[in-house]
Amino acid sequence: MTIDKKPMTRNSNNGEHVLGIDVGSISVDVVVLDQKMNMIFSRYGRHYGQPDGVLYEFLKKILNKYTIRAVAVTGSGAKRLCSLLGAMSVNEVISQATAAAVFYPHVHSVIDIGGQDSKLILLEPGNRDLSVPAKLKDFTMSAMCSAGTGSFLDQQSERLGISIEKEFGEMALRSKNPSRIAGRCSVFAKSDMIHLQQKGTPVHDIVAGLCYALARNFKSSVAGSVKIIPSIAFVGGVAANKGVIKAFEDILELNKGEMLIPEHFALMGAAGAAIWLMINGPADTSFLGAEVFIENCKAQQSDAKRLPPLTLYFSQTPVDSLISTEPPHGTNVYLGIDVGSISTNIVLMDEKRNLIAKYYLMTASRPIEAVRKGFRDILKKYEAFIKVKGIGVTGSGRYLIGDLVGADVIKNEITAHARAGVFVDPQVDTIFEIGGQDSKYIHLTDGLVDDFAMNKACAAGTGSFLEEQAEKLNISIEKDFADLALSAEKPVDCGAQCTVFMDSEVVHHQQKGIGLSDITAGLAYSIVFNYLDKVVEKRTVGDHIFFQGGVAFNQAVVAAFELLTKKPITVPENHEVMGAIGSCLLAMGQAHRDDFHVTRFKGFDVLERDYHLETFECGHCSNHCEINKVMVSGERALYYGGRCERYEIKKKSHGPKKIRDLYKLLHKTSLKAPSSSLRS
Repeated sequence: MTIDKKPMTRNSNNGEHVLGIDVGSISVDVVVLDQKMNMIFSRYGRHYGQPDGVLYEFLKKILNKYTIRAVAVTGSGAKRLCSLLGAMSVNEVISQATAAAVFYPHVHSVIDIGGQDSKLILLEPGNRDLSVPAKLKDFTMSAMCSAGTGSFLDQQSERLGISIEKEFGEMALRSKNPSRIAGRCSVFAKSDMIHLQQKGTPVHDIVAGLCYALARNFKSSVAGSVKIIPSIAFVGGVAANKGVIKAFEDILELNKGEMLIPEHFALMGAAGAAIWLMINGPADTSFLGAEVFIENCKAQQSDAKRLPPLTLYFSQTPVDSLISTEPPHGTNVYLGIDVGSISTNIVLMDEKRNLIAKYYLMTASRPIEAVRKGFRDILKKYEAFIKVKGIGVTGSGRYLIGDLVGADVIKNEITAHARAGVFVDPQVDTIFEIGGQDSKYIHLTDGLVDDFAMNKACAAGTGSFLEEQAEKLNISIEKDFADLALSAEKPVDCGAQCTVFMDSEVVHHQQKGIGLSDITAGLAYSIVFNYLDKVVEKRTVGDHIFFQGGVAFNQAVVAAFELLTKKPITVPENHEVMGAIGSCLLAMGQAHRDDFHVTRFKGFDVLERDYHLETFECGHCSNHCEINKVMVSGERALYYGGRCERYEIKKKSHGPKKIRDLYKLLHKTSLKAPSSSLRS
């Protein structure tokens, strides 16, 4: 890493100057250049949803000292500001490339990571003719996701109680063994952090792991197959983080001096916009001045876009049909378990498919402990009355728990939720399922799944989305959220975007004086917008819709689904444990098909044995997954945690026997064949 100290600021107050402004989602950056492209004034400031006010204060300081003849604006807010200021808009990529071309002509690549976006810009090598703007070779940009941006680090540092400006980077540099954290959605990364903290992982290793997660995400998601050519200029607000710089140097395998950090790394966009205007733009841009700007802002301000009030016209949440009395002695039962990232659900059903017991338990990154808690309660309440005839397991932790308890059936969540939905109502043709960290769409014809989809690595359409926002608003997601949302008269439109970026949107609405109930209702709309846009997309939505999963408790979300689909939404009884019910029914079905069925269930006390957990990194591919190895007393070792389930599937004992590789067999046969047969 090289911190470039090239002088870009000189004392000058003569003549007219050009102002460059970069207005992003997080900050406002301004620079004033003289006629020789010297930076004579600069400011960087976070705007917290109020960019106009911050820019106005900067403009007053600038106009007290300098005469401005032209203004260039870049960044996500450029288009709006041009008419308000009397300025020219310059593309963000062009701005960054122009600044690099002028100040650092030897640089071939620019990594730009700001608060809510990231870019990779490749420049043509060799001398650059400034009459041709930027000499771009190629560029790529991030999607609308916080992974790989400054917001990713901001939110994690806030959770850890660490100052992102002062402590974060220095703490990361102290780590000798950075933790492996998924550089995916910021909300999902929270689960990895909680798991690491529960294991006693040092905070500096977690912080370093976040830096490496961001760098890996940038390399895979932004750069992709594009080669990042040294020398590299690292710009944007995240370039202040020394931990991230080290992570990039390691991930990109850079030599000393191949990455430089400009002294004014956060101002390069504003400087590049001003330079581009000086080279290519008109002599002046009819700059309107600070006072006219603020008057224009006030005149433009209008009420936020509003949505219809949330009202339940057709839908309602039914009363659960749970047997409240103890079952008769010797009752044959079936057990269903759904092990998810947020909750672990367990149900008991008798042979007549009556629900005897259900448990909705927090997984808290410890699925064994969650199941153990449920089993202990079953032993206490029902051991004397029941006999287990079969057990089914589903969910993300199905292989681990299935092997530990001796499952008869291990099936994916789509199959389990579909089976439960058809059990409740054979006419169901569409299932919306939203859990803590995933969401599913299932379409059925005559009770059979003919289409399905799941969310990608994004929390925007999941329960975590609402939990994060409720926490920010200091309201209870279980008690207050739905009541507030349903009481809103004019719900505000929060859009459909990354849950981390939504923070800025919510802050902006609060600063405009919009009430809590209207914001809460807007968030209920938002989770449905995200689900329909990113999971369902253009797939068929039938007329008999089930809404399953824990989020279905929230009647405001049910109302939003009803309004946006313009169809009745059925929230089935026991909707929060439908995955467990489905796996229980699948186990029951298999037992009934097998006249000589004997369950593999090991007993409710199986998890009381001592067990030891250790982790290791799989080096089989570039993912380098952290694999968890569980060793239970008297049992063979079990594995989970990989993305491809390489260890889980390889180690499990159920399922079909290994199938011969016919292509490999054909290849061997061809090699043994006589040459005449090959020619023929």
